[in-house]
Amino acid sequence: MSQGSPGDWAPLDPTPGPPAPPNPFVHELHLSRLQRVKFCLLGALLAPIRVLLAFIVLFLLWPFAWLQVAGLTEEQLQEPITGWRKTVCHNGVLGLSRLLFFLLGFLRIRVRGQRASRLQAPVLVAAPHSTFFDPIVLLPCDLPKVVSRAENLSVPVIGALLRFNQAILVSRHDPASRRRVVEEVRRRATSGGKWPQVLFFPEGTCSNKKALLKFKPGAFIAGVPVQPVLIRYPNSLDTTSWAWRGPGVLKVLWLTASQPCSIVDVEFLPVYHPSPEESRNPTLYANNVQRVMAHSPDSVMNPQKTLLPCSPTPFHRSSSCRALGIPATECEFVGSLPVIVVGRLKVSLEPQLWELGKVLRKAGLSPGRVDAGAEPGRSRMISQEEFARQLQLSDPQTVAGAFSYFQQLFAEEQAEGPGRLLYRHGFSTILHLLLGSPRPAAATLHAELCQAGPHQGLSLCQFQAFSLHDPLHGKLFSTYLRPSPKPQASVPGSPMALANGTVPASKQKGD
Repeated sequence: MSQGSPGDWAPLDPTPGPPAPPNPFVHELHLSRLQRVKFCLLGALLAPIRVLLAFIVLFLLWPFAWLQVAGLTEEQLQEPITGWRKTVCHNGVLGLSRLLFFLLGFLRIRVRGQRASRLQAPVLVAAPHSTFFDPIVLLPCDLPKVVSRAENLSVPVIGALLRFNQAILVSRHDPASRRRVVEEVRRRATSGGKWPQVLFFPEGTCSNKKALLKFKPGAFIAGVPVQPVLIRYPNSLDTTSWAWRGPGVLKVLWLTASQPCSIVDVEFLPVYHPSPEESRNPTLYANNVQRVMAHSPDSVMNPQKTLLPCSPTPFHRSSSCRALGIPATECEFVGSLPVIVVGRLKVSLEPQLWELGKVLRKAGLSPGRVDAGAEPGRSRMISQEEFARQLQLSDPQTVAGAFSYFQQLFAEEQAEGPGRLLYRHGFSTILHLLLGSPRPAAATLHAELCQAGPHQGLSLCQFQAFSLHDPLHGKLFSTYLRPSPKPQASVPGSPMALANGTVPASKQKGD
Protein backbone atom coordinates (compact mmCIF):
# COMPACT_ATOMS: atom_id res chain seq x y z
CA MET A 1 0.00 0.00 0.00
CA SER A 2 1.25 3.47 -0.81
CA GLN A 3 2.22 6.16 1.66
CA GLY A 4 1.65 9.90 1.30
CA SER A 5 -1.32 12.06 2.19
CA PRO A 6 -3.31 11.49 5.42
CA GLY A 7 -6.00 9.74 3.41
CA ASP A 8 -3.59 7.03 2.30
CA TRP A 9 -3.32 3.67 3.99
CA ALA A 10 -0.38 3.25 6.34
CA PRO A 11 1.75 0.13 5.88
CA LEU A 12 0.92 -2.77 8.12
CA ASP A 13 3.05 -3.42 11.17
CA PRO A 14 5.60 -5.99 10.05
CA THR A 15 6.03 -7.35 13.59
CA PRO A 16 4.78 -10.93 13.57
CA GLY A 17 1.79 -11.57 15.80
CA PRO A 18 1.38 -14.42 18.28
CA PRO A 19 1.21 -17.92 16.82
CA ALA A 20 -2.30 -18.87 15.80
CA PRO A 21 -3.99 -21.81 17.52
CA PRO A 22 -4.42 -24.97 15.47
CA ASN A 23 -7.20 -24.88 12.92
CA PRO A 24 -9.73 -27.47 14.21
CA PHE A 25 -11.30 -27.84 10.75
CA VAL A 26 -8.20 -29.16 8.96
CA HIS A 27 -6.91 -32.72 9.31
CA GLU A 28 -3.70 -33.72 7.57
CA LEU A 29 -2.78 -37.38 7.48
CA HIS A 30 0.92 -38.01 6.91
CA LEU A 31 1.91 -41.61 6.20
CA SER A 32 5.44 -42.97 6.20
CA ARG A 33 6.58 -45.27 3.43
CA LEU A 34 6.15 -48.30 5.69
CA GLN A 35 2.65 -47.20 6.64
CA ARG A 36 1.74 -46.75 2.99
CA VAL A 37 2.88 -50.29 2.22
CA LYS A 38 0.89 -51.63 5.19
CA PHE A 39 -2.28 -49.80 4.15
CA CYS A 40 -1.90 -50.97 0.57
CA LEU A 41 -1.73 -54.60 1.70
CA LEU A 42 -4.42 -54.45 4.39
CA GLY A 43 -6.55 -52.15 2.26
CA ALA A 44 -6.58 -54.77 -0.48
CA LEU A 45 -7.13 -57.77 1.79
CA LEU A 46 -8.78 -56.78 5.07
CA ALA A 47 -10.76 -53.62 4.30
CA PRO A 48 -13.01 -55.05 1.53
CA ILE A 49 -14.08 -57.99 3.70
CA ARG A 50 -14.75 -55.75 6.70
CA VAL A 51 -16.71 -53.16 4.77
CA LEU A 52 -18.78 -55.80 2.97
CA LEU A 53 -19.71 -57.59 6.21
CA ALA A 54 -20.47 -54.28 7.93
CA PHE A 55 -22.89 -53.30 5.15
CA ILE A 56 -24.61 -56.68 5.44
CA VAL A 57 -25.09 -56.12 9.18
CA LEU A 58 -26.30 -52.58 8.49
CA PHE A 59 -29.09 -53.93 6.29
CA LEU A 60 -29.91 -56.58 8.90
CA LEU A 61 -30.67 -53.73 11.28
CA TRP A 62 -33.55 -52.59 9.09
CA PRO A 63 -36.09 -55.34 10.03
CA PHE A 64 -35.64 -54.68 13.76
CA ALA A 65 -35.93 -50.92 13.25
CA TRP A 66 -39.04 -51.33 11.08
CA LEU A 67 -40.70 -53.79 13.46
CA GLN A 68 -40.56 -51.41 16.42
CA VAL A 69 -42.61 -48.71 14.72
CA ALA A 70 -44.71 -50.82 12.33
CA GLY A 71 -48.43 -50.14 12.71
CA LEU A 72 -48.01 -47.27 15.17
CA THR A 73 -49.69 -43.93 14.54
CA GLU A 74 -47.97 -40.55 14.78
CA GLU A 75 -49.78 -39.92 18.06
CA GLN A 76 -48.47 -43.17 19.54
CA LEU A 77 -44.95 -42.26 18.45
CA GLN A 78 -45.18 -39.08 20.53
CA GLU A 79 -44.76 -41.28 23.61
CA PRO A 80 -41.86 -43.64 24.44
CA ILE A 81 -42.32 -47.16 23.07
CA THR A 82 -42.66 -49.90 25.69
CA GLY A 83 -43.57 -53.60 25.89
CA TRP A 84 -42.34 -56.37 23.62
CA ARG A 85 -41.41 -53.95 20.85
CA LYS A 86 -38.99 -52.20 23.17
CA THR A 87 -37.48 -55.44 24.51
CA VAL A 88 -37.03 -57.36 21.24
CA CYS A 89 -36.17 -54.54 18.84
CA HIS A 90 -34.01 -52.52 21.22
CA ASN A 91 -31.82 -55.49 22.14
CA GLY A 92 -31.63 -56.61 18.51
CA VAL A 93 -30.48 -53.20 17.26
CA LEU A 94 -28.04 -52.83 20.16
CA GLY A 95 -26.40 -56.21 19.50
CA LEU A 96 -26.18 -55.78 15.74
CA SER A 97 -24.79 -52.25 16.12
CA ARG A 98 -21.97 -53.53 18.30
CA LEU A 99 -21.26 -56.23 15.71
CA LEU A 100 -21.19 -53.61 12.95
CA PHE A 101 -18.52 -51.52 14.67
CA PHE A 102 -16.59 -54.68 15.59
CA LEU A 103 -16.46 -55.67 11.92
CA LEU A 104 -15.16 -52.21 11.00
CA GLY A 105 -12.20 -52.77 13.34
CA PHE A 106 -13.41 -51.24 16.62
CA LEU A 107 -12.51 -54.31 18.64
CA ARG A 108 -12.50 -52.52 22.00
CA ILE A 109 -14.79 -49.91 23.52
CA ARG A 110 -13.25 -48.86 26.84
CA VAL A 111 -15.70 -47.19 29.21
CA ARG A 112 -14.65 -45.02 32.14
CA GLY A 113 -16.82 -43.39 34.74
CA GLN A 114 -20.47 -44.22 35.32
CA ARG A 115 -23.44 -43.23 33.23
CA ALA A 116 -26.04 -41.29 35.20
CA SER A 117 -29.66 -42.36 35.24
CA ARG A 118 -32.26 -40.52 33.18
CA LEU A 119 -33.53 -38.87 36.37
CA GLN A 120 -30.06 -37.63 37.34
CA ALA A 121 -29.19 -36.34 33.85
CA PRO A 122 -31.92 -36.28 31.18
CA VAL A 123 -29.39 -34.95 28.62
CA LEU A 124 -26.00 -36.34 27.53
CA VAL A 125 -23.51 -34.10 25.67
CA ALA A 126 -20.71 -35.85 23.78
CA ALA A 127 -17.52 -34.25 22.44
CA PRO A 128 -15.30 -33.89 20.55
CA HIS A 129 -17.38 -34.74 17.49
CA SER A 130 -14.71 -35.72 14.97
CA THR A 131 -16.06 -38.46 12.72
CA PHE A 132 -19.09 -40.32 11.40
CA PHE A 133 -17.93 -43.20 13.64
CA ASP A 134 -18.94 -41.19 16.73
CA PRO A 135 -22.40 -42.84 16.96
CA ILE A 136 -20.46 -45.69 18.57
CA VAL A 137 -20.94 -43.69 21.77
CA LEU A 138 -24.64 -44.66 21.61
CA LEU A 139 -23.75 -48.25 22.58
CA PRO A 140 -22.43 -47.70 26.14
CA CYS A 141 -25.21 -45.11 26.57
CA ASP A 142 -27.88 -47.78 25.83
CA LEU A 143 -29.10 -46.15 22.61
CA PRO A 144 -30.36 -42.77 23.86
CA LYS A 145 -32.53 -40.58 21.64
CA VAL A 146 -30.71 -38.26 19.23
CA VAL A 147 -31.28 -35.04 17.30
CA SER A 148 -30.87 -35.31 13.52
CA ARG A 149 -31.69 -33.52 10.28
CA ALA A 150 -35.11 -34.27 8.89
CA GLU A 151 -33.51 -34.82 5.46
CA ASN A 152 -31.85 -37.99 6.80
CA LEU A 153 -35.25 -39.71 6.93
CA SER A 154 -35.01 -40.27 3.18
CA VAL A 155 -31.66 -42.11 3.46
CA PRO A 156 -32.12 -45.90 3.16
CA VAL A 157 -31.71 -47.78 6.46
CA ILE A 158 -30.61 -44.58 8.25
CA GLY A 159 -34.14 -43.21 8.00
CA ALA A 160 -35.55 -46.45 9.48
CA LEU A 161 -33.06 -46.27 12.34
CA LEU A 162 -34.05 -42.67 13.08
CA ARG A 163 -37.73 -43.69 13.25
CA PHE A 164 -36.76 -46.59 15.52
CA ASN A 165 -34.84 -44.18 17.73
CA GLN A 166 -37.78 -41.72 17.85
CA ALA A 167 -35.19 -39.08 17.02
CA ILE A 168 -35.93 -35.38 17.31
CA LEU A 169 -35.82 -34.06 13.76
CA VAL A 170 -34.89 -30.54 12.67
CA SER A 171 -35.37 -29.17 9.16
CA ARG A 172 -33.06 -26.54 7.70
CA HIS A 173 -35.76 -25.39 5.32
CA ASP A 174 -38.56 -24.87 7.85
CA PRO A 175 -38.11 -21.73 10.01
CA ALA A 176 -40.56 -23.07 12.60
CA SER A 177 -38.69 -26.37 12.89
CA ARG A 178 -36.11 -25.11 15.37
CA ARG A 179 -38.81 -23.79 17.69
CA ARG A 180 -40.58 -27.16 17.64
CA VAL A 181 -37.29 -28.95 18.34
CA VAL A 182 -36.65 -26.72 21.35
CA GLU A 183 -40.11 -27.46 22.69
CA GLU A 184 -39.69 -31.21 22.12
CA VAL A 185 -36.27 -31.29 23.82
CA ARG A 186 -37.72 -29.43 26.79
CA ARG A 187 -40.73 -31.78 26.94
CA ARG A 188 -38.60 -34.92 26.97
CA ALA A 189 -35.95 -33.55 29.31
CA THR A 190 -38.54 -32.52 31.88
CA SER A 191 -40.65 -35.72 31.66
CA GLY A 192 -39.39 -36.99 35.02
CA GLY A 193 -37.62 -40.04 33.60
CA LYS A 194 -40.49 -41.11 31.34
CA TRP A 195 -38.37 -40.62 28.21
CA PRO A 196 -34.87 -42.10 27.73
CA GLN A 197 -31.94 -39.71 27.76
CA VAL A 198 -31.31 -37.44 24.77
CA LEU A 199 -27.77 -37.39 23.34
CA PHE A 200 -26.36 -34.25 21.71
CA PHE A 201 -23.16 -33.54 19.84
CA PRO A 202 -23.25 -29.83 20.82
CA GLU A 203 -20.47 -28.80 18.43
CA GLY A 204 -22.82 -29.51 15.52
CA THR A 205 -20.05 -30.49 13.08
CA CYS A 206 -16.82 -32.49 12.96
CA SER A 207 -13.35 -31.26 13.90
CA ASN A 208 -9.87 -32.77 14.09
CA LYS A 209 -9.96 -33.35 17.91
CA LYS A 210 -7.30 -30.67 18.52
CA ALA A 211 -9.78 -28.17 19.99
CA LEU A 212 -13.41 -28.08 21.08
CA LEU A 213 -15.69 -26.06 18.83
CA LYS A 214 -18.21 -23.64 20.26
CA PHE A 215 -21.15 -25.51 21.83
CA LYS A 216 -24.56 -24.70 20.42
CA PRO A 217 -27.16 -23.97 23.11
CA GLY A 218 -29.78 -26.50 21.96
CA ALA A 219 -28.79 -29.17 24.49
CA PHE A 220 -28.92 -26.65 27.33
CA ILE A 221 -32.19 -24.82 26.66
CA ALA A 222 -34.20 -27.00 29.04
CA GLY A 223 -31.94 -25.93 31.93
CA VAL A 224 -31.74 -29.49 33.31
CA PRO A 225 -28.58 -31.26 34.53
CA VAL A 226 -26.43 -32.75 31.77
CA GLN A 227 -23.74 -35.40 31.81
CA PRO A 228 -20.64 -34.68 29.69
CA VAL A 229 -19.32 -37.64 27.70
CA LEU A 230 -15.77 -37.58 26.31
CA ILE A 231 -14.86 -39.50 23.15
CA ARG A 232 -11.25 -40.43 22.43
CA TYR A 233 -9.61 -42.53 19.73
CA PRO A 234 -6.21 -43.40 21.30
CA ASN A 235 -4.78 -45.05 18.20
CA SER A 236 -1.22 -44.55 16.99
CA LEU A 237 -2.48 -43.13 13.69
CA ASP A 238 -5.57 -40.94 13.45
CA THR A 239 -7.50 -42.37 10.51
CA THR A 240 -10.95 -41.57 11.95
CA SER A 241 -11.03 -37.75 11.83
CA TRP A 242 -13.39 -36.38 9.18
CA ALA A 243 -12.84 -32.63 9.17
CA TRP A 244 -13.89 -29.85 6.82
CA ARG A 245 -10.60 -30.22 4.99
CA GLY A 246 -8.92 -33.58 4.94
CA PRO A 247 -9.66 -37.16 3.89
CA GLY A 248 -13.16 -37.75 2.55
CA VAL A 249 -15.75 -40.30 3.62
CA LEU A 250 -14.46 -43.20 1.54
CA LYS A 251 -10.84 -42.64 2.48
CA VAL A 252 -11.62 -42.40 6.21
CA LEU A 253 -13.75 -45.55 6.01
CA TRP A 254 -11.16 -47.47 4.02
CA LEU A 255 -8.16 -46.46 6.14
CA THR A 256 -9.96 -47.21 9.40
CA ALA A 257 -11.13 -50.60 8.13
CA SER A 258 -7.50 -51.31 7.15
CA GLN A 259 -6.28 -50.84 10.71
CA PRO A 260 -5.75 -54.18 12.49
CA CYS A 261 -7.43 -52.82 15.61
CA SER A 262 -9.09 -49.50 16.47
CA ILE A 263 -9.85 -48.47 20.03
CA VAL A 264 -12.36 -45.92 21.31
CA ASP A 265 -12.53 -44.57 24.87
CA VAL A 266 -15.85 -43.32 26.21
CA GLU A 267 -15.63 -41.46 29.51
CA PHE A 268 -18.60 -40.33 31.56
CA LEU A 269 -17.83 -37.22 33.61
CA PRO A 270 -19.84 -36.33 36.72
CA VAL A 271 -23.23 -34.72 36.15
CA TYR A 272 -23.12 -30.96 35.65
CA HIS A 273 -25.85 -29.18 37.61
CA PRO A 274 -26.55 -25.70 36.23
CA SER A 275 -26.64 -22.66 38.46
CA PRO A 276 -29.79 -20.47 38.39
CA GLU A 277 -28.02 -18.07 36.03
CA GLU A 278 -27.00 -20.89 33.68
CA SER A 279 -30.57 -22.26 33.70
CA ARG A 280 -31.78 -18.88 32.46
CA ASN A 281 -28.93 -18.42 29.96
CA PRO A 282 -28.37 -21.48 27.70
CA THR A 283 -25.37 -19.85 26.01
CA LEU A 284 -23.58 -19.36 29.35
CA TYR A 285 -24.50 -22.92 30.32
CA ALA A 286 -23.11 -24.28 27.04
CA ASN A 287 -19.87 -22.29 27.33
CA ASN A 288 -19.17 -23.48 30.87
CA VAL A 289 -19.81 -27.13 30.04
CA GLN A 290 -17.56 -26.80 27.00
CA ARG A 291 -14.74 -25.46 29.17
CA VAL A 292 -15.17 -28.21 31.75
CA MET A 293 -14.89 -30.87 29.06
CA ALA A 294 -11.94 -29.18 27.38
CA HIS A 295 -9.77 -28.37 30.35
CA SER A 296 -10.31 -27.72 34.04
CA PRO A 297 -13.55 -26.98 35.92
CA ASP A 298 -11.78 -24.29 37.94
CA SER A 299 -10.34 -22.01 35.26
CA VAL A 300 -10.04 -21.98 31.50
CA MET A 301 -8.64 -19.73 28.79
CA ASN A 302 -10.81 -17.75 26.40
CA PRO A 303 -9.53 -16.70 22.94
CA GLN A 304 -8.12 -13.46 24.39
CA LYS A 305 -6.01 -15.50 26.90
CA THR A 306 -7.80 -14.23 30.00
CA LEU A 307 -8.95 -16.47 32.81
CA LEU A 308 -12.66 -17.17 32.95
CA PRO A 309 -14.21 -18.67 36.08
CA CYS A 310 -16.45 -21.65 35.58
CA SER A 311 -19.55 -22.25 37.66
CA PRO A 312 -18.24 -22.55 41.23
CA THR A 313 -20.41 -25.31 42.65
CA PRO A 314 -22.20 -27.46 40.08
CA PHE A 315 -19.34 -29.73 39.05
CA HIS A 316 -17.06 -31.86 41.19
CA ARG A 317 -14.44 -33.93 39.41
CA SER A 318 -13.33 -37.23 40.89
CA SER A 319 -9.67 -38.17 40.80
CA SER A 320 -10.32 -40.76 38.08
CA CYS A 321 -11.89 -38.23 35.70
CA ARG A 322 -9.82 -36.03 33.46
CA ALA A 323 -10.65 -33.49 30.81
CA LEU A 324 -9.53 -33.61 27.20
CA GLY A 325 -6.66 -31.17 27.71
CA ILE A 326 -7.39 -29.22 24.52
CA PRO A 327 -8.45 -25.57 23.98
CA ALA A 328 -12.08 -24.53 24.27
CA THR A 329 -12.53 -22.26 21.26
CA GLU A 330 -15.18 -19.99 19.74
CA CYS A 331 -14.82 -21.74 16.37
CA GLU A 332 -18.04 -22.82 14.68
CA PHE A 333 -19.63 -23.24 11.27
CA VAL A 334 -21.68 -20.41 9.78
CA GLY A 335 -23.22 -21.47 6.49
CA SER A 336 -20.40 -23.23 4.65
CA LEU A 337 -17.50 -21.43 6.32
CA PRO A 338 -15.65 -22.20 9.57
CA VAL A 339 -15.43 -19.04 11.68
CA ILE A 340 -14.19 -17.81 15.06
CA VAL A 341 -15.74 -15.08 17.19
CA VAL A 342 -13.59 -11.99 17.81
CA GLY A 343 -15.39 -9.24 19.68
CA ARG A 344 -18.68 -8.73 17.83
CA LEU A 345 -17.37 -10.22 14.60
CA LYS A 346 -17.44 -13.76 13.30
CA VAL A 347 -14.23 -14.14 11.32
CA SER A 348 -13.44 -16.77 8.73
CA LEU A 349 -10.56 -19.02 9.76
CA GLU A 350 -9.27 -19.02 6.19
CA PRO A 351 -9.77 -15.56 4.67
CA GLN A 352 -9.68 -15.46 0.90
CA LEU A 353 -8.49 -11.86 0.46
CA TRP A 354 -5.20 -12.71 -1.20
CA GLU A 355 -6.84 -15.36 -3.34
CA LEU A 356 -9.36 -12.74 -4.49
CA GLY A 357 -6.52 -10.39 -5.36
CA LYS A 358 -4.83 -13.11 -7.38
CA VAL A 359 -8.05 -13.79 -9.28
CA LEU A 360 -8.53 -10.11 -10.14
CA ARG A 361 -4.95 -9.70 -11.27
CA LYS A 362 -4.92 -12.94 -13.22
CA ALA A 363 -8.00 -11.75 -15.07
CA GLY A 364 -6.15 -8.53 -15.88
CA LEU A 365 -8.50 -6.46 -13.68
CA SER A 366 -7.68 -3.62 -11.33
CA PRO A 367 -10.11 -1.02 -9.92
CA GLY A 368 -10.07 2.40 -11.52
CA ARG A 369 -11.21 3.12 -15.06
CA VAL A 370 -11.44 1.40 -18.43
CA ASP A 371 -8.34 1.51 -20.58
CA ALA A 372 -9.65 0.63 -24.03
CA GLY A 373 -6.15 0.65 -25.50
CA ALA A 374 -4.78 -2.08 -23.27
CA GLU A 375 -3.19 -4.95 -25.10
CA PRO A 376 -4.70 -8.43 -24.69
CA GLY A 377 -3.26 -10.21 -21.64
CA ARG A 378 -2.05 -6.94 -20.11
CA SER A 379 -3.49 -5.40 -16.93
CA ARG A 380 -6.35 -3.04 -17.67
CA MET A 381 -8.35 -0.64 -15.52
CA ILE A 382 -12.05 -1.35 -14.99
CA SER A 383 -14.97 0.85 -14.12
CA GLN A 384 -17.08 0.65 -10.99
CA GLU A 385 -19.86 -1.03 -13.01
CA GLU A 386 -17.57 -3.77 -14.32
CA PHE A 387 -16.09 -4.22 -10.84
CA ALA A 388 -19.60 -4.78 -9.47
CA ARG A 389 -20.37 -7.24 -12.23
CA GLN A 390 -17.18 -9.24 -11.61
CA LEU A 391 -17.96 -9.58 -7.88
CA GLN A 392 -21.73 -9.99 -8.45
CA LEU A 393 -22.63 -7.00 -6.25
CA SER A 394 -25.96 -5.25 -6.77
CA ASP A 395 -26.45 -2.70 -3.98
CA PRO A 396 -25.07 0.73 -5.04
CA GLN A 397 -23.66 1.58 -1.59
CA THR A 398 -22.03 -1.85 -1.37
CA VAL A 399 -20.45 -1.35 -4.78
CA ALA A 400 -19.20 2.13 -3.89
CA GLY A 401 -17.73 1.00 -0.57
CA ALA A 402 -16.03 -2.12 -1.93
CA PHE A 403 -14.78 -0.31 -5.03
CA SER A 404 -13.32 2.50 -2.93
CA TYR A 405 -11.59 0.02 -0.66
CA PHE A 406 -10.02 -1.97 -3.48
CA GLN A 407 -8.75 1.24 -5.01
CA GLN A 408 -6.75 1.72 -1.82
CA LEU A 409 -5.92 -1.96 -1.45
CA PHE A 410 -4.25 -2.34 -4.82
CA ALA A 411 -2.78 1.18 -4.75
CA GLU A 412 -3.96 1.86 -8.29
CA GLU A 413 -5.71 5.13 -7.69
CA GLN A 414 -6.58 7.36 -4.71
CA ALA A 415 -10.14 7.73 -3.44
CA GLU A 416 -12.17 10.37 -5.11
CA GLY A 417 -12.28 13.29 -2.68
CA PRO A 418 -11.35 13.68 1.00
CA GLY A 419 -14.96 13.60 2.22
CA ARG A 420 -15.84 10.15 0.92
CA LEU A 421 -17.65 8.05 3.56
CA LEU A 422 -17.91 4.32 4.02
CA TYR A 423 -21.52 3.38 4.78
CA ARG A 424 -22.95 0.30 6.41
CA HIS A 425 -23.25 -1.84 3.28
CA GLY A 426 -19.76 -1.02 2.08
CA PHE A 427 -18.28 -1.63 5.54
CA SER A 428 -20.07 -4.99 5.75
CA THR A 429 -18.84 -6.00 2.31
CA ILE A 430 -15.25 -5.14 3.16
CA LEU A 431 -15.28 -7.22 6.35
CA HIS A 432 -17.00 -10.03 4.51
CA LEU A 433 -14.36 -10.02 1.77
CA LEU A 434 -11.44 -9.63 4.16
CA LEU A 435 -12.45 -11.80 7.08
CA GLY A 436 -15.46 -13.79 5.94
CA SER A 437 -17.62 -12.05 8.57
CA PRO A 438 -21.40 -12.34 8.13
CA ARG A 439 -22.89 -9.00 7.13
CA PRO A 440 -25.36 -8.59 10.07
CA ALA A 441 -22.56 -8.70 12.65
CA ALA A 442 -20.46 -6.26 10.62
CA ALA A 443 -23.44 -3.89 10.28
CA THR A 444 -23.89 -3.87 14.07
CA LEU A 445 -20.22 -3.04 14.55
CA HIS A 446 -20.46 -0.25 11.94
CA ALA A 447 -23.38 1.33 13.83
CA GLU A 448 -21.34 1.32 17.04
CA LEU A 449 -18.35 2.93 15.34
CA CYS A 450 -20.54 5.67 13.84
CA GLN A 451 -22.08 6.60 17.19
CA ALA A 452 -19.02 8.66 18.11
CA GLY A 453 -19.26 10.82 14.99
CA PRO A 454 -21.80 13.13 13.35
CA HIS A 455 -22.17 11.01 10.20
CA GLN A 456 -23.70 7.64 9.37
CA GLY A 457 -20.52 6.66 7.60
CA LEU A 458 -16.81 6.25 8.27
CA SER A 459 -14.07 8.18 6.52
CA LEU A 460 -11.13 6.22 5.20
CA CYS A 461 -9.01 7.69 8.02
CA GLN A 462 -11.51 6.44 10.59
CA PHE A 463 -11.57 2.99 9.01
CA GLN A 464 -7.78 2.96 8.95
CA ALA A 465 -7.65 3.84 12.66
CA PHE A 466 -10.18 1.09 13.42
CA SER A 467 -8.47 -1.60 11.36
CA LEU A 468 -4.90 -0.86 12.45
CA HIS A 469 -5.08 0.66 15.93
CA ASP A 470 -8.22 -0.71 17.60
CA PRO A 471 -7.12 -2.72 20.70
CA LEU A 472 -8.99 -5.85 19.61
CA HIS A 473 -9.70 -5.64 15.89
CA GLY A 474 -6.38 -3.99 14.99
CA LYS A 475 -4.48 -7.17 15.86
CA LEU A 476 -7.01 -9.16 13.90
CA PHE A 477 -6.54 -7.08 10.76
CA SER A 478 -2.75 -7.01 11.02
CA THR A 479 -2.74 -10.81 11.27
CA TYR A 480 -5.20 -11.52 8.47
CA LEU A 481 -4.00 -8.89 6.02
CA ARG A 482 -0.30 -9.72 6.22
CA PRO A 483 0.77 -11.96 3.33
CA SER A 484 2.07 -15.37 4.33
CA PRO A 485 5.85 -15.19 4.94
CA LYS A 486 7.96 -17.35 2.71
CA PRO A 487 9.07 -20.38 4.73
CA GLN A 488 12.76 -20.61 5.44
CA ALA A 489 14.49 -23.94 5.18
CA SER A 490 11.21 -25.59 4.38
CA VAL A 491 10.85 -29.16 3.32
CA PRO A 492 10.45 -29.41 -0.46
CA GLY A 493 6.84 -29.85 -1.39
CA SER A 494 5.47 -28.70 1.98
CA PRO A 495 2.43 -26.39 1.79
CA MET A 496 2.70 -22.72 2.70
CA ALA A 497 0.72 -21.40 5.67
CA LEU A 498 -2.19 -19.06 5.08
CA ALA A 499 -2.21 -15.48 6.34
CA ASN A 500 -3.82 -16.49 9.63
CA GLY A 501 -1.31 -19.23 10.34
CA THR A 502 -3.26 -22.17 8.95
CA VAL A 503 -1.93 -24.53 6.33
CA PRO A 504 -4.27 -25.28 3.43
CA ALA A 505 -4.91 -28.86 2.49
CA SER A 506 -3.99 -30.01 -0.96
CA LYS A 507 -7.67 -30.10 -1.91
CA GLN A 508 -10.96 -29.27 -0.27
CA LYS A 509 -13.16 -32.16 0.72
CA GLY A 510 -16.20 -32.33 -1.44
CA ASP A 511 -18.17 -34.88 0.61
